[in-house]
Amino acid sequence: MNDDLLSARLDALRAEHHLLDEQLIALVAEPHGNQLELARMKRAKLRLKDEIAFLEDQLVPDIIA
Repeated sequence: MNDDLLSARLDALRAEHHLLDEQLIALVAEPHGNQLELARMKRAKLRLKDEIAFLEDQLVPDIIA
């Protein structure tokens, strides 16, 4: 995958991660929030974070010192 595609995918994942973060904040603020939905969203957010980290590593060249 070339750098332009990686960057575009990375931007999309960051936007999705931010959206999940906002949804989590709203769900936590509800007095009787759905705990199952909360756990599902947290897992999805962690998966996104892992994929973002992987793509960031792909964009940064390895430097052998």
